[in-house]
Amino acid sequence: MISRDLKETIKRIVSGSVLFDEPMNRHTSMGVGGTADIFMSPVTIEELQTTVSCLSDEKVPFVPVGNCTNLIVRDGGYRGALISLKGLETVEVSKEEGDSVFLSAQTGAHLSRLVELSVRKSLTGMEFCAGIPGSVGGGVKMNAGAYGKELKDVVEFVSLITREGIIIDVARDDLRFEYRNFVLAEGTVIVSAVFGLRKGSQTNIRERISYIMNMRKKKHPLAYRSAGSVFKNPPDEPAGRIIDEVGLKGLRIGDAMVSKIHGNFIVNLGKATAKDITLLMDTVQNKVLEERGILLEPEIKIIGDEL
Repeated sequence: MISRDLKETIKRIVSGSVLFDEPMNRHTSMGVGGTADIFMSPVTIEELQTTVSCLSDEKVPFVPVGNCTNLIVRDGGYRGALISLKGLETVEVSKEEGDSVFLSAQTGAHLSRLVELSVRKSLTGMEFCAGIPGSVGGGVKMNAGAYGKELKDVVEFVSLITREGIIIDVARDDLRFEYRNFVLAEGTVIVSAVFGLRKGSQTNIRERISYIMNMRKKKHPLAYRSAGSVFKNPPDEPAGRIIDEVGLKGLRIGDAMVSKIHGNFIVNLGKATAKDITLLMDTVQNKVLEERGILLEPEIKIIGDEL
């Protein structure tokens, strides 16, 4: 339970939106989820620092979120604060060194804005992010990747806020990236990142992006709400292919269905609940483990309480 005093304090700290008992089905790309005690949107780094420090001092659990594109909030909601970072969205060229150009982006900026800026400036290196529907912070946290590249390949350094509200800059060599994960201490929030790109041919860059976008349209179920890839790919074979081979495409629980187009997508046919989705994920995991001896690890983040 969030005290009245804390609610008033948060409203004084955050000049952006501050919502209490907010239904998360209004915000997640999958369109499911119960209420969050607090759903707030700081609009400056200073507000974010103060918010993180305040919540830590009050021992209130919190999770930073971007576009909520790879997030499932269970139907019982989240007891704590969800800090939306969408208000922190500055993207700019920070430095040029010969053929190298560095783009700086705040945590809430959409990855598509980095792709668009790289095209305008004829910079190569970000093409693989075309069509990835996430924010810079979320993308870095999950080490987003596609078509043979990951964000760790282009990240130069990351600025973080510790749970005490202190900003620290971490250089590339000290960043701990894993497959679909950036290792962070509990309570640490990504503030911004710098990406190192190179000058290239705008024609070639546009052609590569066009190819990637066309492949996404062919392979991904864009007609329904989803949270992107549900499971991480095992080392030797894509998760979607495994799920297809064990005959799970089209499997349905409630209004949650394993996509008939791509086995590693679960789509909301209209009225799915978070429970429908998590039960379907469990069913897929169990079937794949039984048939292939492979335990699929979720790529999407699941938080909150069951009803």
